[in-house]
Amino acid sequence: MSNRDAFFKRFDEVLSQKRRFVVLSHLNPDGDALGSSLAMARFLQDRGHDAVAMVPNDFPRFLAWMPGADQMLVYTQHSAQCKSLIANADYLLFLDFNHPSRTGLMQPVLNEAKAPFVLIDHHHEADYSQFTCYLSDTEVSSASELAAEVIAHYGVEYLNGFVSTNLLTGIITDTGSFSHSVYSPKLFNTCALLVKNSMPYKEIHQNIYDTFSEGRLRLLGYSINKMQILDEYATAVITLSKKELESFNYQVGDTEGIVNYPLSIENVKMSVLITERGNPIRLSFRSKGTFSVHELCSKHFSGGGHTNAAGGTFNGTIEGALEKLMSVLPDFKNKLNR
Repeated sequence: MSNRDAFFKRFDEVLSQKRRFVVLSHLNPDGDALGSSLAMARFLQDRGHDAVAMVPNDFPRFLAWMPGADQMLVYTQHSAQCKSLIANADYLLFLDFNHPSRTGLMQPVLNEAKAPFVLIDHHHEADYSQFTCYLSDTEVSSASELAAEVIAHYGVEYLNGFVSTNLLTGIITDTGSFSHSVYSPKLFNTCALLVKNSMPYKEIHQNIYDTFSEGRLRLLGYSINKMQILDEYATAVITLSKKELESFNYQVGDTEGIVNYPLSIENVKMSVLITERGNPIRLSFRSKGTFSVHELCSKHFSGGGHTNAAGGTFNGTIEGALEKLMSVLPDFKNKLNR
């Protein structure tokens, strides 16, 4: 029995009677986290269940236009309500992450939860033993692509405007407008199905990419200007301290996408963005070709993700994070220069 066959057999049982669901996603939610969670919660509601979507902390303001975003429960803002909902849920649905540790302050609450966990995710290294059923596929673009597959399985009529707009937003943002993480033509078939019902694609794209604040655009220019190119390792590195971020009136989400720009340089195979917003220091990795930033990140920065997109952390200073990165790059020199 395939992973999908096993998942749908068990998920059919989960949906067989009215349930209380909490749909969860990861710390520092992005477009895919929001899109897949909001869409899945609405699908469950449309099937007659009680369902709420919840994230650990606030999301970027440039995603606030997404349908239902104003109803998203943010744990850091409504912790008592969130704790109560988790404690009384029949099922907790993990979307776009596969371990409670990815939820920050919510982790202790999830560790104490009595409700079974359900997983829909596309990241590596899941511990499937903690889930009552799971759909995990690292060869899809996003959790939103998987959520679209699940929802369509129960009927394309559930892919209404609310659901389709959120799922398409998740796919667009997690693929960088289809510049990476496109593993098969199936993705475009899914997008064609969603575009039929979503708000106009042009509006979605404009809402995501054409709503920069002046500070965010100036921060992007500053970041590119201070970029370091490490020719020996075909790598570009950008560091942004807390002081630098604050000088541009930093808001949540303002560094989104910066790490992608250095990959437009012909001889750069890996791009790394190191940001200081507090402790720990955050590192974002992107790559071209077959070089696995997931491998580097999981080995040395307590993180992971995908072959061409990953994230990690470093407990210490921003200078220490850069120093550690420089110390491990020689181990990957041959792979980076292939």
